[in-house]
Amino acid sequence: MTIKTAKLSDPAVRAFVTAVNSSDRERFRDLFTPGATMADDGSDRDLDDWIDREIFSSNGHIDVDNESNGGRSLLAHYRNDAWGEMVTRWDFTVEDDGRISRFETGQA
Repeated sequence: MTIKTAKLSDPAVRAFVTAVNSSDRERFRDLFTPGATMADDGSDRDLDDWIDREIFSSNGHIDVDNESNGGRSLLAHYRNDAWGEMVTRWDFTVEDDGRISRFETGQA
């Protein structure tokens, strides 16, 4: 059963999912601290390159199945035009100012 995006517990994570699902690149970038980092399947990636390739140029979409860690860890169905649909995990580090400094994703 999918959790509605508006019901996600953590405001930064909720904004992340909303920006991905609405293809709002500008809003998405505003969610991050300067120098934010990310990893995919355990390997650090260039954030700007990855989000362009895996989210915005390939119509990425997240349907959240479960959340934990105060809403900062998600289990979700992720799909895009490049890879199709897969079950993924997402873990976020959110700073005191409410912006994301790191996220890690990969197949669950």
